[in-house]
Amino acid sequence: GIIYGTNRGHSCVQMESRMTAREESLNITQSEDCLVLNIWTPNMGNNTSSNDTSLKPVMFWIHGGALTMGSIAMYNGSVLATNDVVVVAVNYRLGWFGFMYGDREDAPGNMGFYDQLLALKWVRDNIHLFGGDGDHITIFGESAGSWSVSAHILSPLSKGLFKRAIMQSGAHFYNKDRDVITKSEALLMAKELANRLNCSDSDNWLKCLRGVHIQDILSYQFNHTRHVIHINEMKASWAIFPVLGTKFMPFSAQKTFANKIYDSDIDIMAGITKNEGSMLSEMFLGVPENLTQNLFKELVVNIDDLFHGLNADNVTDFYLRGVNESSSTELRQAFYGLYGDLFINCPTYLFTKQMAKHMMNKQNVYFYELTYQMSLFVEMFGLDEETVGIIHGADIPFVFGMPVLQSEFFTPEDVDFSRLVMKLWTNFAKYGKPDEQWPKLLGDNNLISVRDLNPGHMDRY
Repeated sequence: GIIYGTNRGHSCVQMESRMTAREESLNITQSEDCLVLNIWTPNMGNNTSSNDTSLKPVMFWIHGGALTMGSIAMYNGSVLATNDVVVVAVNYRLGWFGFMYGDREDAPGNMGFYDQLLALKWVRDNIHLFGGDGDHITIFGESAGSWSVSAHILSPLSKGLFKRAIMQSGAHFYNKDRDVITKSEALLMAKELANRLNCSDSDNWLKCLRGVHIQDILSYQFNHTRHVIHINEMKASWAIFPVLGTKFMPFSAQKTFANKIYDSDIDIMAGITKNEGSMLSEMFLGVPENLTQNLFKELVVNIDDLFHGLNADNVTDFYLRGVNESSSTELRQAFYGLYGDLFINCPTYLFTKQMAKHMMNKQNVYFYELTYQMSLFVEMFGLDEETVGIIHGADIPFVFGMPVLQSEFFTPEDVDFSRLVMKLWTNFAKYGKPDEQWPKLLGDNNLISVRDLNPGHMDRY
């Protein structure tokens, strides 16, 4: 039958969050029938041949949301596509629906990644019908989407499906494999879910779970995820984690790099924002209002549930060096720095540096830090340097041209900077380098170069 491709598809089932509130305002409904993608294409003619020389490079977006929330409804690729690229955004299953492991063919774990993989294959085979070049795909994502990009770089199942990759704030932790779990851990978690939802029958627990109401599973996920940290009556629930030792993710990043079994035929651009840890720590942890040195150390001890081997005394001493310990504001900023380093900055940088090191400059590898604050963020949300700074995700509006699309809400500098960022991103997708001035991450004599992404500092590295 005929599919009306201009109608919005469902978003994937997920817990309530700010993201779902935004979707409700757009009349987006949730469903398990959510594996859809959006395509924005510039000046499309009637191309039906995959050999057409006028086909455009493709940018394949994977959204963030801790692998538990988010959808393509949050993103508008129309402005980015005016830079002569085809933009694709893809949904994938989330939370328990996307990452439960049952030690069976029909519950292999990492289903959310398989959804991304299926979409990537579909785009490769069909995007020429939309004016895109299936042999010229750049995958890019932010946060959990960036983590997903790094997973596809490492996965043997994704090899050859894309030419370039952009990682915005997130990567598989190359030095600590604590953002993945083993099959035995994953199966134990799934069995615990089944037990809590009265599906403990040893033979039919998966079949039983498939009959459980969606809301019951979401309620369990909200209240009983893998890691729960308690500090002064606060609770932080950690999201679902990918499963190691599976077909999609057979080895840890450490082993993959050590044995050079990853996709080394790609160009990479990656980066972070200046204050990654501020919003994230407040969202997932909740930092005490009156933070003290002792509470700071207690937070570090509890984070060690994820990062085995943290020395609480050494970490506390390092991050509180030069900090006025009687100032809860300074202590909070120090904790934001620690949290950002652990979860975003170090993994993203170390992963990218490892890629550059192992590829021996055969491919282009670039890195940036966003240090520019959008005026709207300051005026509407109070996100200035004294509070939470340039937060996790602050690069997304620039990449998708929000200041260009809604220029009445932004300064001319915001608009110009967004145009520049879109140019850098699409240049990378087209040519493998953002511009002629941007040096590679690893230069001669192992000189490290990180681009300061700021309209006032574009010549600074």
